[in-house]
Amino acid sequence: MKPSWQTWKKWAAAAVALVLLLDIALIVFLWNISRQDRGDLNSQRQLLTAEAKLLKADVSRGEAIRASLPQVGKDSDAFYRESFLDASSGYSDIEADLGGIASKAGVKTSGFTFKEKPVPGRGVTEMSIATSVSADYPSIIQFINGLERSKNFYLLDNLQLASASPGSIRLDLSLHTFFRT
Repeated sequence: MKPSWQTWKKWAAAAVALVLLLDIALIVFLWNISRQDRGDLNSQRQLLTAEAKLLKADVSRGEAIRASLPQVGKDSDAFYRESFLDASSGYSDIEADLGGIASKAGVKTSGFTFKEKPVPGRGVTEMSIATSVSADYPSIIQFINGLERSKNFYLLDNLQLASASPGSIRLDLSLHTFFRT
């Protein structure tokens, strides 16, 4: 028995309907994917925009730093010339400066002990200075304040209470400074 023309027509219609349903499902699937991708693309675009702003800010800061480098170099050279004493006269200048600060503050010093340490490739020599000072508390504070305000560069490394008697304190101090070589 041969299938009738009507049966073939029904089968063809069912096949066409099935293809149309698959097309509609594919369209819905692609539409959902494209809608999600747009959201992802927008968030990626926002991230890239924020990153571009940060990079532009970094470039601006870099350009500002580059523009200020000549002034930084001048300031560093001025600090080097003004704050670091010349090695040829450094010892006497330090003794005079520290002695002046001590007498202005009203403290007694035990003298100064110096120890040199060359700093290779920097054009300076590190100078360790040790001394003991005796006075009342306000005079000690005035001496330390004088060290901070001195035109010379001093680093106070160590401050140690050596002894105390009524009305007087004795401190052992370790300082560092640098000489131009």
